Amino acid sequence: MPVDRIGTGAVLATFDHLAVSARNLGEGIGAVEAALGVALVTGGKHALMGTHNALLRLGPGEYLEVIAIDPDAPKPAHPRWFDLDRFSGPPRLTNWIASVDDLDAALLRAPAGAGRATELQRGPFRWRFGVPEDGCLPFDGAFPALIQWQGARPSAALPDAGCALTRLEIAHPRADELRAALAPGDRRIVLVKGAKALRATIATPNGVRMLE
Repeated sequence: MPVDRIGTGAVLATFDHLAVSARNLGEGIGAVEAALGVALVTGGKHALMGTHNALLRLGPGEYLEVIAIDPDAPKPAHPRWFDLDRFSGPPRLTNWIASVDDLDAALLRAPAGAGRATELQRGPFRWRFGVPEDGCLPFDGAFPALIQWQGARPSAALPDAGCALTRLEIAHPRADELRAALAPGDRRIVLVKGAKALRATIATPNGVRMLE
């Protein structure tokens, strides 16, 4: 696994979506629907990564995805994103994804291990994504995956479920270094020192709920 190092400056990024990892998609969907009290929408398959997902709109340009290994897809020759090859335990919030205007420039400024720019497509959606060579993002996954959309975003095609992210707390023992590497420009994103954890506070039609 690459050793984290701070790049040449903070990465300017905008919150894009959350990733809830699961051993299988059905289990992940059930856990999120039970926690939030709203229904998810079937997403699709990611052939390059051998994964599939389900989605929930969190507002304009923002969403949540439950992601898992697709049992019907051949295993890729490279590690899957979000460290899914080593995932175990119950479904949980493991990663967050931030959008950038220029992925190549952002990856040059990001900590080592933020990934290689990779072209991806699912149905009508096209994007470039920083995919780590070992599948694990910097700071034990607390650093966001970086994405550059090329055209429409999935959130625009999702039904409005009345949900919105109100706070994303990211805890890490090296929170100060993480803060120096990232400039999210979003008051909802809070970096705190502590054992690595992600906690998302989400407003829903059923009240305020938390995912972690």
